[in-house]
Amino acid sequence: MANFGLSDLRLVSPKGGWPPEDVYKETAAAAAAGAVHLLDSAVLYPTVEAAVADLNFVWATTARERGQHKRVETPDRAMLESAARMTAQDGTGNGLGESAKHGILFGPERTGLDNDDVALADAVMTFPVNPAYASLNLAQAVLLVSYEWMKASGGAAAPFDLVERSPPAPRNMIVSFFDYLEGELEKNGYFRPIGKAPVMRRNLRNILHRLSLSEQDVRTLRGAIVRLVEGPRKPGGAG
Repeated sequence: MANFGLSDLRLVSPKGGWPPEDVYKETAAAAAAGAVHLLDSAVLYPTVEAAVADLNFVWATTARERGQHKRVETPDRAMLESAARMTAQDGTGNGLGESAKHGILFGPERTGLDNDDVALADAVMTFPVNPAYASLNLAQAVLLVSYEWMKASGGAAAPFDLVERSPPAPRNMIVSFFDYLEGELEKNGYFRPIGKAPVMRRNLRNILHRLSLSEQDVRTLRGAIVRLVEGPRKPGGAG
């Protein structure tokens, strides 16, 4: 939940009560991997009815058809719908509308939701998985739905991008490198037969152009070729 910007954790009659005590509390905190604030702020409810009482729309997650004639959507479509409805009612564009509250019901790890739980929901959400292995554990299900929520609510941009450490090489720098490279190849008989030399030069240049070379790329390549041409540096020398 914390990974994808969700914070309203509601628990229905967890076995052993809440918060957990002794070793179970330590285990829960370790599993939360830094998101202990979600455990501390979780709200406990006696029934599913009580947990969803203030919600305007509820999705029930299930891996099988329950015969309740409810609309069925995959997580990507379901979260797009919720994000659109909440943003429209909120009016601020941030997808966190106070007047439209949507919730997602997840069942216990071992059994999932029962039919009475599903009956409380407006629609069903299920995952497009291999039907021979349709069951997901609880953590996986929450992760996938939370990710789709973040995408749908406008948070799908990568948190970081390529850092340009060197500007693109200017054309004159690239042409100078081509001239040097082709000159050395010519000295060593690469462009043979002579009649194919123009095509070979163009092919070589096109290969290098497709690399979108930076200034540092050109300097690195030129330095490598110089060393191949001139041989090993002399011990203690500067060149």
